Amino acid sequence: MEKLNKGLKVIHELSAVTSWPASVTPMAAEDSGKHGFWPKGFSSGAVEAGIKYSNRKDLMLLTTDAPGSAAALFTTNLCCAAPVLLSREHMQISSASMRAIVCNSGNANAATGVQGMDDALAMAEAVARELSIKPEEVLVASTGVIGQHLPMDKVLAGISGLPSSLQHNSVIETARAIMTTDTFPKFFTLDVRLSKGNVRLSGLAKGSGMICPNMATMLAFIATDAAIAPSLLQEALRYANSSSFNAITVDGDTSTNDMVTILASATGPEVAADSEDYRLFSEALEALMTFLAKLIVIDGEGATKLVEITVLGAADNSDAELAARTIAQSSLVKTAIHGEDANWGRVVAAAGRSGAVFNQDELELSFDDLIVLKPGFIADFSEEAASEIMAKSSYAVTLRLGSGPGRARIWTCDLSKEYVDINGSYRS
Repeated sequence: MEKLNKGLKVIHELSAVTSWPASVTPMAAEDSGKHGFWPKGFSSGAVEAGIKYSNRKDLMLLTTDAPGSAAALFTTNLCCAAPVLLSREHMQISSASMRAIVCNSGNANAATGVQGMDDALAMAEAVARELSIKPEEVLVASTGVIGQHLPMDKVLAGISGLPSSLQHNSVIETARAIMTTDTFPKFFTLDVRLSKGNVRLSGLAKGSGMICPNMATMLAFIATDAAIAPSLLQEALRYANSSSFNAITVDGDTSTNDMVTILASATGPEVAADSEDYRLFSEALEALMTFLAKLIVIDGEGATKLVEITVLGAADNSDAELAARTIAQSSLVKTAIHGEDANWGRVVAAAGRSGAVFNQDELELSFDDLIVLKPGFIADFSEEAASEIMAKSSYAVTLRLGSGPGRARIWTCDLSKEYVDINGSYRS
């Protein structure tokens, strides 16, 4: 209950300060986990399979009543997990007729060889039998410890209980079932006004550590009732991902199991290519994914602060992103954030080694609206004012490299002693 209350508080506070698109109506955090969270045609459930944890649900299912469009993005880590490999194959076969997503926590089924692939396929086949669908219409995801085989007797027994859980579980139970070191469940839903009526976008996510751009040890499952072609849905997902889940970092590590998927049931209004409705849909999807991405950073292992790193004035967007990512992932910058120390030299040094090209004499750095460094390395600012900003739970760091058109934004968090404690004993 404590984790849930924390999550609802965080979701409510972040929603209140989020600038939502004009076409979007966000659902209140306290209502999000209740009946009606998912779009029409979708349901979810979770069970306690005993994969690693005791007295908590660790296996979930999201399903839609009829075949629908699907889109997905996966980790860029070459050592990718068996469920990633299998789900990639299933996307190639059934992107126009996907029916379900099954996910377990506590075990990543990564670095598990041939047996790992057999186990991932067995999960898909078991779900398919329970729902009377095809195995290739099931996406499989896992999260947890790398290099250990799944206890398939427990997994398969748990899957047999998933269909009955669909009628009884709230989305909160589903979101909890995919948590590992997360301290609260992450979920949200939006209603989007289109020309022919409303569509709903609902999503849940997990992630806390091993979080780095180009996805992270994060999972996100999104559903919509929009009628949209798979290729168009994939385009919208890829665009939204670039400024959301690909724009966060906790510790600079890219996981083996990253996956973000969206299923569309086609029970609502049509979203056609090159239409105003597609623009509104894409804008709302980006807003939802950015919201979920921020929840992941806020819940970073041992994190106490959410910091938005923005780089402006670069020669191009690529250079801006190089600088922003390097700053956001710098251990020295992140420890200074934790210590609430306005050590601007660490930010400048990180930008300098990023590979971005700029003239160091043109640098200007701000914490929120406080300029701490002016061009020519003039650092004439109030340390007291800077400390007040850095004491906040959320603030912005903006670095201007020059007068170029390039810009980029990354969200990061501080690096604390608790992060070491959590990851020093992750397998125990």
